[in-house]
Amino acid sequence: MGYLEEYHKWRADDYFDNGTKVELKSIESDEKEIQDRFYKQLEFGTGGLRGVIGAGTNRMNIYTVRKATQGLANYILSQNGQKKGVAIAFDSRIMSPEFAKEAALCLNANGIKTYKFDTLRPTPELSFAVRYLGCMAGIVITASHNPREYNGYKVYWEDGAQITPPHDKNILKEVAKVAEFSEVKTMTEEKAIEAGLYQVIGNEIDDLYMKELKKQSIHPEIIHAQAKNMKIVYTPLHGTGNLPVRRVLKELGFTQVYVVPEQEKPDGNFPTVAYPNPESPKSFELALQLAEKVNADIVLATDPDADRLGVYCKDTKSGEYVSFTGNMSGMLIAEYILSERAATGTMPKNPALVETIVTTDMAKEIADKYHVKLIEVLTGFKYIGEQIKFFEEQGTYQYLFGLEESYGCLAGTYARDKDACVAVMLLCEVASWWKKKGMTLWDAMLDMYERYGYYQEGLETITLKGMDGAKQIQSMMDKMRNQPPEELAGLTVMAVRDYNNDTRKDMATGKVTGTGLPSSNVLYYELENHAWCCIRPSGTEPKIKFYFGVKEEAMDKSLSALTELKDAMLAYAKG
Repeated sequence: MGYLEEYHKWRADDYFDNGTKVELKSIESDEKEIQDRFYKQLEFGTGGLRGVIGAGTNRMNIYTVRKATQGLANYILSQNGQKKGVAIAFDSRIMSPEFAKEAALCLNANGIKTYKFDTLRPTPELSFAVRYLGCMAGIVITASHNPREYNGYKVYWEDGAQITPPHDKNILKEVAKVAEFSEVKTMTEEKAIEAGLYQVIGNEIDDLYMKELKKQSIHPEIIHAQAKNMKIVYTPLHGTGNLPVRRVLKELGFTQVYVVPEQEKPDGNFPTVAYPNPESPKSFELALQLAEKVNADIVLATDPDADRLGVYCKDTKSGEYVSFTGNMSGMLIAEYILSERAATGTMPKNPALVETIVTTDMAKEIADKYHVKLIEVLTGFKYIGEQIKFFEEQGTYQYLFGLEESYGCLAGTYARDKDACVAVMLLCEVASWWKKKGMTLWDAMLDMYERYGYYQEGLETITLKGMDGAKQIQSMMDKMRNQPPEELAGLTVMAVRDYNNDTRKDMATGKVTGTGLPSSNVLYYELENHAWCCIRPSGTEPKIKFYFGVKEEAMDKSLSALTELKDAMLAYAKG
């Protein structure tokens, strides 16, 4: 069926509500918009759904959510997991509560019990709840840090991590089998409650989650000593972080916490930020104004589902606030955990640090110094969570810390996804530790650069929307896979890793070996002088992403080297 036929079917079929039909009528003269909404089904990727909210097969709406949930339900039933049930959480985005309820009622209609949070909660708390409640799966309704017009649907498995092989592919197959909306089951909330299938959860999970967060503190006595002197500005960016972040900081003893009032309350329209992403400097404009006013030591922002953390810190020499990448804040926390575990004699046997392949190579230096095993995984925190499961099943390593460059990390094993709440807590503890020594976080970062080398990393994204954009992204990947460059920015390409084909080719000898990681549409160029580039299409957005890393002996050299590498890589990709 073509996109126009599908469009007219939605307008005529009584299955779709009147609001949907009114919305579709409003675009009847815009064929390009109709094509974009109906030229394909909203893709259920290896993590779930993500898309623009609206009517259509290629949009996030109650019908596409139900359809995806029916596929998930079929898989859970095939695994005899209906009695274990599914935990469901949602964030502050438009339609998040509605999508969460629709997912629950679809599962209930299939005889599967659900535990739905009473109101918005951080994504990492869902990860914790799945394991605590002994659920077979979990669902979070969120589009993370995407613009306001987006929403999404992420699926977790019983280990508390986002779905990984074989479950991701198997669920994807089941979702694909649901060809018609008439195959989707649902029921009323009243009947679901009466059947004992629809359970609301809340405060009791919050208390247990908070207890686990506080266990990650290494030196609570330092916090108590510095709490009155440590000024913290925080913004939840209209998302889920406000209550849990403020609560954990208060219970740890921090007293000088200032929340940006304009961004405190949850609001899916994100009225003060077009793009609620803590990686974006624009997201910090109001927080930095407040920081200047109160003379804050650190400035923190969490994204709408509170799994990513952005950071600014005052440079006492210049008086300016300096932004930290996810790599920088992650390395500060990693160094603190490893050094203090070693110093206090609490380092476990066979400790491990886990990072993704596009995260800073400084992690290797830190792990080596403290004799900790470093394990690299594919991009996506679900692969870090998967390693925790492997460690426990195989009795190999003890997980200490995991991080990815996209502003996400996790200390402890209470959850299996990145957690901005624990990142806030630990970074404030780290800042207190250095403040006791008369240093700021920026001073501490410079000290790490001097000891380990000036590592710099960057990310550039090209957005190419629609059917034509998808073809352009595929064409770029084909070129970079089949015709890799010999050099970039004067740096020789030493090896090419193609994770899609599980190959690493040494460009000098031609020798091909395996990557040792699962198949994924990712290319990685190893360059001389500790530099590298990595390219991958986004799995959730119409984007292609380029990652870069360099190492130099001084800050200015590292920054210029990074710029040159970015320019060379992008010129090659677009050429």
